[in-house]
Amino acid sequence: MSSVVLTLVGIVIIIAGYLIYSKYLANRVYKLSPSYTTPSHEFNDGVDYVPTNKFVLWGHHFTSVAGAAPIVGPAVAVIWGWLPAFLWVTLGTVFFAGMHDMGALWASVRNKGQSIGSLSGRYIGSRGRNLFLIVIFLLLLMVNAVFAVVIAELLIAQPTAVIPVWGAIVVAVLIGQAIYRLKWNLPLVSIVGVVALYALILVGDRFPIELPDTILGLSAGAFWIIVLFLYAGVASTLPVWMLLQPRDYINGLQLFIGLGILYAAILISSPTIVAPAVNENPPPGTPGLVPLLFVTIACGAISGFHGMVSSGTSSKQLDKETDARFVGYFGAVGEGLLALGTIIVVTAGFETLASWEETYSAFNEGGVVTFVTSGGSILNEGLGIPVSLSATILATMAVLFAATTMDTGVRLQRYIVEEIGGLMGLRFSTFVATVIVIVFGLGLSFGADVTGSGEGGMVIWPLFGTTNQLLAALTLAIMTVMLVRKRRPYLPVLLPLLFVLVMTVYALLVQIVEFYNEGNWLLLGMDIVILVAAVWVVVESATAIGRARKEEPEPEDEVAEAGTRDESGR
Repeated sequence: MSSVVLTLVGIVIIIAGYLIYSKYLANRVYKLSPSYTTPSHEFNDGVDYVPTNKFVLWGHHFTSVAGAAPIVGPAVAVIWGWLPAFLWVTLGTVFFAGMHDMGALWASVRNKGQSIGSLSGRYIGSRGRNLFLIVIFLLLLMVNAVFAVVIAELLIAQPTAVIPVWGAIVVAVLIGQAIYRLKWNLPLVSIVGVVALYALILVGDRFPIELPDTILGLSAGAFWIIVLFLYAGVASTLPVWMLLQPRDYINGLQLFIGLGILYAAILISSPTIVAPAVNENPPPGTPGLVPLLFVTIACGAISGFHGMVSSGTSSKQLDKETDARFVGYFGAVGEGLLALGTIIVVTAGFETLASWEETYSAFNEGGVVTFVTSGGSILNEGLGIPVSLSATILATMAVLFAATTMDTGVRLQRYIVEEIGGLMGLRFSTFVATVIVIVFGLGLSFGADVTGSGEGGMVIWPLFGTTNQLLAALTLAIMTVMLVRKRRPYLPVLLPLLFVLVMTVYALLVQIVEFYNEGNWLLLGMDIVILVAAVWVVVESATAIGRARKEEPEPEDEVAEAGTRDESGR
């Protein structure tokens, strides 16, 4: 199979989704209004609620939702063949992810910037909200612990990425000052920032930083994990304009350019896809394609974490409601393109089918390292970039994606801790809530790993995908209730909801049997808790949808009706 043909077909499908389907959703389903007063203006506090240029906000949203998952998921899932992964990524981006991310933004903006967890109380009920918060807390705990491990492993495996990864923080702080304090021209700041980031990549490739095996009695990986949690804790308490926004924006530009470089190398070198379209002889122990494909590839098709970002940080920075189409749906497009590129790289970046089968000799063998090594060979062949520098570029891309997700994840979990505290009659300060998040994250990282390496996040990795997809289904349930109440078209949301829900519950049941047979009581217990919460919230959601169908429709005020116009106001 020609990698060029597959690449072009995938790009056309995803871009067509943005140009056509997202416009239908914006105008007919969500009815985005350019005159609606968004929470960023209504509650502007200069810390969390900050009206933001849509391009800057897109950078924050795109890099926050992407993380390493759209690399890890597809890089693992191609073990079933490239065709199932390709179809789920392309069609998932168009009909699932874009709809979900833009809809979560709309739902939060129409409810004063409240998180999805808070909205569940209003639209599903208090019992549903409490269970919803459990699922959200567990998911964010997994996200922070898992990405800390992914980043640490990449910094150790690719020491040339250390300087550009940490240097990007300094660049981001300077960009934030240039945009908000000095009021510099955004295109000029963008160019300078991107040049600085790529200059850091060149410096890092020349001067790798490799930590000793033991630091203060800790392994190098454990040391990096602690540093990452401490950094994310500090970053989560700073005003969004100071670090989070500019870091995500400039990383978004750099990463999109990196994607462009990767796609250019694919088009020029035109490597042959050596992996089978459908792998009829997967390695022993490989689980069934259905339902595991649909939870292995979450980010890149649909992801519940995106709803947390949309309603947790992005909705508080949206300048105009109509920007939700570009920020939310096009953010999903960016992630879909990353997942598509990953599929091409990990199926065409090998000399022969035998070498691909050697790498994919067991389930979960593929991952970020496979993406970096095979992608590096394609960059070298297509653009003549030295193998070492190619690996540095791709490793830096992967780490920056994961790091920006971890930044946002810690901030979001802090919001959840404060919300849970409020339900318990406790009022946590920002500092106390952040400390609680860090303690839980480090506790999971080290407590769930008997080796003391801090990689406990990977112990619960098998549950990450199912929990993530469950949260997506629950977010879609809230959106469905809102649309039914407003008598809007709701099938574009309800049908994906049913599909994701069935696959996720199916996967949870499969994993319960697997964990029981393995005697993995930690994962078995967590799986049962998540399954019970899922079933309970599903019942509450179905009841809420039924009530909404019988109630009088919510009146559409003049501002809401204006959403039938296009983004120019016509």
